[in-house]
Amino acid sequence: MELMYKSTRNETQTVTASEAILKGLSDDGGLFVPVEFPKLQKPLSEIAKMSYQETAYEVMKEFLTDFTEEELKNCINRAYDAKFDTEEIAPLVKADGAYYLELFHGATIAFKDMALSILPHLLTTSAKKNHVENEIVILTATSGDTGKAALSGFADVEGTRIIVFYPKDGVSEVQKLQMVTQKGNNTSVVAIHGNFDDAQNGVKEIFGDKELEAELKEAGFQFSSANSINIGRLVPQIVYYVYAYAKLLQNEEIIDGEEINVVVPTGNFGNILAAYFAKQMGVPIHKLICASNDNKVLYDFFQTGTYDKNREFILTTSPSMDILISSNLERLIYLIAGADAAKNVEFMNDLKTNGVYKISEGMKEALGDFAAGYASEAQVNERIRGLYEETGYVIDTHTAVASYVYEQYKEETKDERKTVIASTASPYKFMKSVMCAIDESFKEKGELSMVEDLSKTAKVEVPIAVKEVLDAKILHTKECDADKMKATVKEILGVN
Repeated sequence: MELMYKSTRNETQTVTASEAILKGLSDDGGLFVPVEFPKLQKPLSEIAKMSYQETAYEVMKEFLTDFTEEELKNCINRAYDAKFDTEEIAPLVKADGAYYLELFHGATIAFKDMALSILPHLLTTSAKKNHVENEIVILTATSGDTGKAALSGFADVEGTRIIVFYPKDGVSEVQKLQMVTQKGNNTSVVAIHGNFDDAQNGVKEIFGDKELEAELKEAGFQFSSANSINIGRLVPQIVYYVYAYAKLLQNEEIIDGEEINVVVPTGNFGNILAAYFAKQMGVPIHKLICASNDNKVLYDFFQTGTYDKNREFILTTSPSMDILISSNLERLIYLIAGADAAKNVEFMNDLKTNGVYKISEGMKEALGDFAAGYASEAQVNERIRGLYEETGYVIDTHTAVASYVYEQYKEETKDERKTVIASTASPYKFMKSVMCAIDESFKEKGELSMVEDLSKTAKVEVPIAVKEVLDAKILHTKECDADKMKATVKEILGVN
């Protein structure tokens, strides 16, 4: 049976999976959600014997029902290949009583690779299925990792262009270098004078601009998104939570049906939402623990039921989480509102107009699957150093947020269930922050001079992604003010 998708802001129209992937965002500004949650068709005990690629097919075929078996397997096999430096794609590492799901073994050493390796293939397949003849322009805002992973995935992909906006002073040195040295005739990178929320709002406004859409159509272009608002980004992320549970089963760390907890460091809410979708598919997850940094808008929401972005924006050492508008939360709000699009529109309008909305008591009760915590900068440093001194295992700043929040959660609840922590980036992506947390004497050193120090400390070989950027030529120098993003897009595409 075909699974259809509807917008969080209009339940009257439905689209196929390939149409939802192509559009990225619904015409009414809403995000696409499946009309119902499919279940895994094979028992987890059987999935436990499967490779990552086979697991991906078992999960994704339930969501992308208008793709043929051949089309979907082709997308999966082209995505999860030798560009990952481990055969298992997402290894589970046990350290200090928790299981770290390492999601950073792809080409850009961050978890975004897990979905952005396959999205270009899903998108180009969707375009063929829907007889699209326009060139597809991927428009993306990034807080650091999505940008490079999307650029890497879409570079020189026929029939596509990609434009990435990032906050000029809001990413790490390595993240910036990875983007500005990106090759590919169809790639553009722009630093904006503002923060990630400014970039994300600018992209959403461009998507909602009907006049611009008509101009672009005339010139032979149409927009799509590589952000986690695209269902083609979210569905591949469900896979690694199913895979993690299956691996724990295979390794006899748990028994079939035993509940686990999952901890996810999150800013835009996409990664933890994927874990929530995995739970809906039948993975026995007890608590989804949402870990925030000092920009704790999500933590406050789970504590109070009020989402309030009216606060100081704090630049932290976990920049991919420096976000005050968590776009993907809209999908959860829609679902806990009983799939009531009108109610969801009310909340989103309040957010746009006043920067705040408050959910009902009934909706608050529907958040029972979630727990939340946050870590300050000092606590992040303390956790990186503590885990290293106890175990020799080195984690990045984002993973440290999740690790600290898990320790806090365990202390408060005495919940001893086996727990998977989403390890979202390699420590090499945030070398200075990681090395300074372990040893303060590194504060005097430049970030890029620490590569060998980190390699010796972590006893991990320097990833190819880091070696490549150290000597790469800077190819992208364009900058713009946040209110000039539309004009910049037109200039890049040559549309006057």
